[in-house]
Amino acid sequence: MSLLSYFRGETFARGVHPPQHKLTADMPIRRLPFAPRLIVPLSQHVGRPAKPVVKIGQEVVRGQPLAVADGFLSVPHHAPATGVVEDIRLHPTADGPWTECIILRVYSGSTQEVLWSAPRDLDALDTDGLAHAVQDTGVVGLGGGVFPTHAKLRVPKEFPIDTLVVNGCECEPYLTSDHRVMVERPRDLLAGIAIAQRLLGGPRAIIGIEDNKMDAVAAIRALLPEGSSVSVEAVPTKYPQGAGEMLIKTLVGREVPPDARAYTTGAYVQNVATLANLGQLMPKGQGFIERVITVTGTAIERPGNYLVPMGTPLKFLLDVVGAKDEALEVIFGGPMMGEAVSCLDTPITKGVAGILVLRGRDLAERSSRKTYPCIKCGECVGACPMGLNPSTLGMLAVKRMYDTMSEHYQLGACFECGSCSFVCPANIPLVQHFRVAKAVLRGRKS
Repeated sequence: MSLLSYFRGETFARGVHPPQHKLTADMPIRRLPFAPRLIVPLSQHVGRPAKPVVKIGQEVVRGQPLAVADGFLSVPHHAPATGVVEDIRLHPTADGPWTECIILRVYSGSTQEVLWSAPRDLDALDTDGLAHAVQDTGVVGLGGGVFPTHAKLRVPKEFPIDTLVVNGCECEPYLTSDHRVMVERPRDLLAGIAIAQRLLGGPRAIIGIEDNKMDAVAAIRALLPEGSSVSVEAVPTKYPQGAGEMLIKTLVGREVPPDARAYTTGAYVQNVATLANLGQLMPKGQGFIERVITVTGTAIERPGNYLVPMGTPLKFLLDVVGAKDEALEVIFGGPMMGEAVSCLDTPITKGVAGILVLRGRDLAERSSRKTYPCIKCGECVGACPMGLNPSTLGMLAVKRMYDTMSEHYQLGACFECGSCSFVCPANIPLVQHFRVAKAVLRGRKS
């Protein structure tokens, strides 16, 4: 019996089953119109912000570099549209603090064809050259991590990789952008997988897709030749199946130790959207200037999966999709791990996979729920996929015993999936407590 057959149908321990609201799963990808102005933050990724290489008043064409990487842990940014650089200044972003941004006034009469590229013969590149070409695309982790892809692909030599785990689970209840990429762009995905396999030393690749997306499984399997090093596995639909640690457990049967990197187990995880964009952009030598985003929610008239230029202002996007006047809450991401947006001038950045817009009465139902003291029922312990004790962590957080949380209760192993908050009958915002604790601890180190 093969390893894949043995683990077929099995999955990680614990987790939750939130209601599914994938209303846009069957909606094809559509292009969003270009906004009159695009706002391109110089920091859309983990690491140092990019350095601008354009000046105010300079005309640029679609795809042209606007900013270059500032060192290894950084990526460049490219012009999402043809236009003129109107300003370079601080602007609000979803992360909270104002960030230096390039303001691009879009030429409305332009065809918006991608006019800048630097094609390379990828087969002629060695490993270093291939990694540099990945960095030049500006692609980062599109599953939410926004870690520069070229840096993540440089795994230390003492940890040989035997399995590339490709994450196509998309377990957030509302999001379907990865689903549509797999259905509509499977060739790009397989091309990106081949690039990652080269950089990782030629491991096998397993694409894990939750079993509520069997059309995506079929679309990819139809392109796989006999004896391919790439396989596709349907995995049980359960949240947070898309977390790297969980998917490695499900597909490869290995446990990632707390606070350890996944690659120490010999498995490497990458998101399908990340690899599909590499497969599309690398042969052409083009930069990452747009991505597929699910826009959905009870307050949206025209939900769907939209191809959105980077830097599109949130207000413009909401006007296009018909956000209703009663919309009060906008979340970048999904309901489990997403973050509320406080400013409609916030631009869409590389890490935004979905936008959830909710009606006021939906929020009223939730906000009316009173928070009660913890009764130590253990529901959160039974839900935590990492096997932590969220109840104890929550009580320590209230007492601001952050060092104790980190040193004795493995706060760092929490990846803020929100399963504990979802099941808590006392309505305690556990994951928010943990985010505050981590922020305080990071502040002490800086």
